[in-house]
Amino acid sequence: MIIDNPAFDYDSSGVKYSGHRRSDPRIERYVNSALENAHTILNVGAGAGSYEPADRYVIAVEPSAAMRAQRITNGKVPAIDAKADDLPFDDNSFDASMAMVTVHHWSDMDKGLKELRRVTKAQVIVMTFDPDELDNFWNAKYFPELIEVEKARYPSIEFIEKSIGGKCETIPLEIPFDCVDGFQEAFYGRPEAFLEREVRQAQSAWGFLPEGKEEELVQRLSDDLDSGEWDKKYGHFRKQPTFTCALRLIIAKP
Repeated sequence: MIIDNPAFDYDSSGVKYSGHRRSDPRIERYVNSALENAHTILNVGAGAGSYEPADRYVIAVEPSAAMRAQRITNGKVPAIDAKADDLPFDDNSFDASMAMVTVHHWSDMDKGLKELRRVTKAQVIVMTFDPDELDNFWNAKYFPELIEVEKARYPSIEFIEKSIGGKCETIPLEIPFDCVDGFQEAFYGRPEAFLEREVRQAQSAWGFLPEGKEEELVQRLSDDLDSGEWDKKYGHFRKQPTFTCALRLIIAKP
């Protein structure tokens, strides 16, 4: 599958993104640990402000007006209207930089990642999904077309590491059962969430499906939930306290 423009249009969709995509405190601990003792932090593709540390100096970059407005509503620092591949900062301006589940939206991922390294003295932190691991979640059986969209948009872990350069460590992240950050894998044991339109609207991949396909896929899951077929195959996830699949935290040091 080829996607010409990987960026989701949040400005025209009217998505209440911050209502479903919030910092999960368990995942946030990984991010804070990776930031170490950095005092000045750049958050690129900052969205509504998830995972920004409240106790440090943060500069946010976000090209979507809708997202910038949600930041103000949520009490986050205002964001600069700019894009990852042309950051308006001098070299080595920040102790650390972060990009939280955003790289797949960038039109020039390689240039954007190199820009992160250019403006950062120490660690660059990228939270993303490994496209090679996306098939290991049950939704690949119900939403195969959606997963193909995801695979086409997410860069490989190797691509990210090479673009940033330096010494990279990639950590698989454990997702808690009651994760409050509403990406797809967050609902591994709560499949009914996918039947809610607002939940899906906060997961950008749905917006790339052909007309009518979203309803078809959701109906497929709904039918199996009603019949008990989903629970027969995957019900053990309802009792599984954590799930580790494709979510990764890449820590790149110069």
